[in-house]
Amino acid sequence: MLRRSLFTFSAAALIAAAIPFSAPAHAAGAVKHLKIGVTAGLHSEILHAALPVAKKNGLDIQVIEFQDYVSPNEALSHGDLDANIQQTLSYLQLQNKQRHYGLAAVGKTITAPLTFYSKKWKKLEDLPNGAKIGIPNDASTEGRALYLLQSAGLIKLKASAGREGSPLDITSNPKKFKFVELDPAQTARSLDDLDAAAVNGNYAYIAGLTKTQKGILVEKPAPQYINYIAVREKDKDAAWVKTLVKSYQDPSVRDFINKAYKGNIIANF
Repeated sequence: MLRRSLFTFSAAALIAAAIPFSAPAHAAGAVKHLKIGVTAGLHSEILHAALPVAKKNGLDIQVIEFQDYVSPNEALSHGDLDANIQQTLSYLQLQNKQRHYGLAAVGKTITAPLTFYSKKWKKLEDLPNGAKIGIPNDASTEGRALYLLQSAGLIKLKASAGREGSPLDITSNPKKFKFVELDPAQTARSLDDLDAAAVNGNYAYIAGLTKTQKGILVEKPAPQYINYIAVREKDKDAAWVKTLVKSYQDPSVRDFINKAYKGNIIANF
């Protein structure tokens, strides 16, 4: 009986050895673990919507939220993150130029139009002489806000300023607006003390402005203000980067954006 049992075991072992082993698609070692930085609000919500797709594609993503725009780039450049999703192409290019981060834009995400809001005035033309206008103090968004005011005919900037001007570049200010430079996260919170303020789309969403307030001046979409997934230059051609972009740009994520934000946020993929 023992001899028969040994024979049966040996035969079974030989048969098992002869059958090719098919590992699961994402067997141990096949899953790529990533740390991705996002600003709280829109970018965090959208990335969370993409996580199920990313998981199917073999990416295990840890989402790390930040409250400002500078820290995610610092963390990414130092290797504490694998990617971040939180900035426009214009901002990324300026940050690379000023801080030598060496980051690359690898995939389009959304456009969140810069908007001027006011709790005191219903229309742009209602802004009085000497009105206090809040603008973000980072060079990219500050210039963006001033360019928007110029487009509306309220101020004029030096031709050389383009979209990167500061209050020092204003050559004409008929209504004598007083510009208050604030951290981008503070513009929405300071509306009670201002006549109007330019608020980044992400912070407007966090503050509930996109649901409760109608902007008195809304930016038209422009290519340089599309947000991007960013990685370090050395990683831009890595296979996992392509998988990350593909996962984020999945049709299910676009559907989430369209339904959740009802046109206030534009999916650029």
